[in-house]
Amino acid sequence: MDNRINLFKALSDPTRLRLVDLLLTCDLCVGALASRLGISKPAVSQHLQILRKAGLVKGEKRGYWTHYIIERKVLLQLAGAIKSRADQVFLPMGICQRSVSDPNTNTNEKKEAAMCNDCWKPELLKGKPEECSPAQIKTCHGDAKDHPCVKGGKTGDRER
Repeated sequence: MDNRINLFKALSDPTRLRLVDLLLTCDLCVGALASRLGISKPAVSQHLQILRKAGLVKGEKRGYWTHYIIERKVLLQLAGAIKSRADQVFLPMGICQRSVSDPNTNTNEKKEAAMCNDCWKPELLKGKPEECSPAQIKTCHGDAKDHPCVKGGKTGDRER
């Protein structure tokens, strides 16, 4: 996790992201990067140092100049970690969710989960969950049209 944080920090700067974009097309020296980005050579060097420390680029000496190369394997690992995380479906018990589609099925079936103790706060309610004001429902559940804490939306017993 710490390595991903360092990678995201290194990529969070627009200039460094532009440097990565350029280096994905070809290996370039500091002078070439500076002229293509319209910034000074010292500024490019500082950005490259951050990208090097994060493991995103490496320098390769070619004659008098050092050309910088993207560590594609690192980028692919980061992309794979993001994709793997994005592909996961979490439907843990007791978590507050209005409704979630299950991508593992071929249907558009929605599953509803019960409210967790963090979201359902009786002290915020006027009385029973079905007596919540629209403002209370929005505070607890965002833009839900119906109240997810009660069966059938706005009426019935609280689901727990």
